[in-house]
Amino acid sequence: MTEETQSERSWSAPSGVPVSILTGFLGAGKTTLLNRLIGDPWLSDAALIINEFGDVGIDHLLVESSGDGVIELSDGCLCCTVRGELVDTLADLMDRMQTGKIRPFSRVVIETTGLADPVPVMQSVIGHPALGQSYRLEGLVTVVDAVNGTATLETHEEARRQVAVADTLVLSKTALVENRDALRSTLEALNPLARVVMADDPDLSAQSLFDTGAYDPVHRSLDVARWLNSDQDDHGHGGQHHHGHEHSHDVNRHDQHIRSGSVVFEKAISPESLAMFLDLVRSAHGPNLLRMKGIIKLSDDPSRPLVLHAVQALMSEPVRLKAWPDGAREETRLVVITRDMPEGFVAELFSSFANVPGVGRPDREALASNPLAIPGMPARR
Repeated sequence: MTEETQSERSWSAPSGVPVSILTGFLGAGKTTLLNRLIGDPWLSDAALIINEFGDVGIDHLLVESSGDGVIELSDGCLCCTVRGELVDTLADLMDRMQTGKIRPFSRVVIETTGLADPVPVMQSVIGHPALGQSYRLEGLVTVVDAVNGTATLETHEEARRQVAVADTLVLSKTALVENRDALRSTLEALNPLARVVMADDPDLSAQSLFDTGAYDPVHRSLDVARWLNSDQDDHGHGGQHHHGHEHSHDVNRHDQHIRSGSVVFEKAISPESLAMFLDLVRSAHGPNLLRMKGIIKLSDDPSRPLVLHAVQALMSEPVRLKAWPDGAREETRLVVITRDMPEGFVAELFSSFANVPGVGRPDREALASNPLAIPGMPARR
């Protein structure tokens, strides 16, 4: 019998083949980027799922067909088009590998259409009861056109969502634009969590782009340290600790209110209270919770934080780290990207479950045990 606690058993490391998603609005340059990376040796044992073979320059790499649209490239990489639903394509690939019809692959890269909402694609990986056992989400990469990006984000909700849920943003066509400040400001407001790289960077490789470790428990502490440090640099707490506060950035476009915010708590929260908070925020407000990342200070062992990632109502398996990332303050940090939710709502709700006093704020008991309470609505004292 190990000394593993119940929370550690419940929050175990995810397994499965890592899946990276490449998206971007029409004309952003994602297919051009994929064409550049497709011959990278790092992808030699990958499976690529693309929209159409004709869009991707693979003719010179074509070796043979494995049947039903699955082909093998000269470098060993497998490639296929989306046939029907993405879930069916992923299930078929896994079945073919397990039955020996195609050679084993160690990762998957999915290229979406330019108008695709990436959230259902992410949900296909982390939310499907069967696929969730075979695959795990590694990260989402969104290509943004530096020339037309600002206008596109102002006009198209799909483009804003592609940016808002991304782990990495790739700026393309940067040589054609002298001043990118307005675009960078918009991207920062939509998604302060994302890493930003340049498509014309000669050092940009498939591994540096897709192997981010954002959902990999082995490297997750490095990813957490990156976005924690970024958030501290942006907001400059100056060493002061607060019981609970939220910083936010707003982007209003055509009545679609997307807000990013970071919530900071010094006080530890119990695993049970955290579970109730997550259940409530996802069940009552899941559709408007575009993205959430967090490193949580738990009361059962404050020296070992919990890291969580959520996309709307679906959450990848939380992981307990062995220690806090180097240089990180031992305090809870939640970074949330929401749509049409009141400013400060997540901070107030978390405060309630953490039993942090506040004027007019319900405590945990009022939210969890009051039979008259409406989920997601403040309780009256």
